[in-house]
Amino acid sequence: MSDSRNVSTINPFEVALEQLDEAAKLIKLDNGLHQILAHPKRVLIVSIPVRLDNNEIRVFTGFRSQHNDARGPYKGGIRYHPQVTIDEVKALSM
Repeated sequence: MSDSRNVSTINPFEVALEQLDEAAKLIKLDNGLHQILAHPKRVLIVSIPVRLDNNEIRVFTGFRSQHNDARGPYKGGIRYHPQVTIDEVKALSM
């Protein structure tokens, strides 16, 4: 899949959905199943307050996406980075 968009503007979840759409067409996936697979079952957003060594308090946000448990425990990924987005985490869980 060739993409001329700037890497910083690419939404990983939208790319994952485009890939799902292509695969669904190829295998003639039932539309209902396609809709189920296009959305995570659960997305958790947490805020974690941390007191730093300089006594400053900072709040960090974390995300967990649980996509589909039909085959057993949830698949997912983890990223530790200040610029991680919820869409990146949702894409990793597909």
